[in-house]
Amino acid sequence: MAVSVVVSGAMSACSMGAAPASLMFLPSPMASGGTQMGTIMNMTPFLNVLPFGVCDSLANPAVAGATAAAMGALTPMPCTPTPAGPWSPGSPTAVLGGMPLLTAPCILNCSFAGAITISFPGQVACSS
Repeated sequence: MAVSVVVSGAMSACSMGAAPASLMFLPSPMASGGTQMGTIMNMTPFLNVLPFGVCDSLANPAVAGATAAAMGALTPMPCTPTPAGPWSPGSPTAVLGGMPLLTAPCILNCSFAGAITISFPGQVACSS
């Protein structure tokens, strides 16, 4: 079974977010065809990981504050991605710049209790 390497323009989702978001991998070496590939270290908020609309996590201080002000009614607030470490697990065999390539099964945990997953890697895997 082939696993897709994640490239710039891939789509991601957060379990606490309201909308999908694109992943961007600049600057990064290019795959064949001029596509930017991601590694497990491409996790910089607003550069690699874009916001997911609004956040529902009470671990997010903005959501907690707005919910308290609304007398306990959950009040989603704008998403501010806050990665809690690199993507995991990454490719066991393919590396770029000494870092494992980002692959479709990878997960990036958020400090605000969400889990970011890859919903579309930006390319389709081919098996031979």
